[in-house]
Amino acid sequence: MQSQQSGLDEDYTPMTRPQPTLADLLTIEPSASIYYSYARETELSLDFDTGDQYLTLLVPTNRAVMALARKPHQGPPSTVPIIELSEQQFDEQSKRNVYRWVSAHIIPSRISLSNVPVTYDTLLEGKSVTLIPTSKTGQGSPNWSRVTLEDGSKIISVKEAMNGVLYLIDGTVDPY
Repeated sequence: MQSQQSGLDEDYTPMTRPQPTLADLLTIEPSASIYYSYARETELSLDFDTGDQYLTLLVPTNRAVMALARKPHQGPPSTVPIIELSEQQFDEQSKRNVYRWVSAHIIPSRISLSNVPVTYDTLLEGKSVTLIPTSKTGQGSPNWSRVTLEDGSKIISVKEAMNGVLYLIDGTVDPY
């Protein structure tokens, strides 16, 4: 048994990549765990681990998500009274709300922060994000620290992956 085991170890080659994927970065970024948890509830997260498409993620910090009056699965407040939803209807509605929220934070391309203001479409149909210049940082600072989202959310860090870029933001993108 011992000799069989050592033979297996010799044939094992770990899978390595030259750079981490977006999924790898989200896994090790503790302040992005709530966003990643919501994203894993959707099929969108499958693209975080492949090199098939370059994605730009605007990932809200846990603090930003916790500060929301209504959490992503809840969606916007209803304007008409809801009598009662079955458990299945509630689950389906929650899944749609999560999908909308997660996809509003994903830009399906590379972005440039050099010529702001600039607007990019997100994966959520009809939703775009505008990046605008801020005058609060010096010329020697990186491009990402010299822009904010249209709602005033700031980019607080950037991490490069083989299949995209993760911008950690101190706010959220409103999908509605």
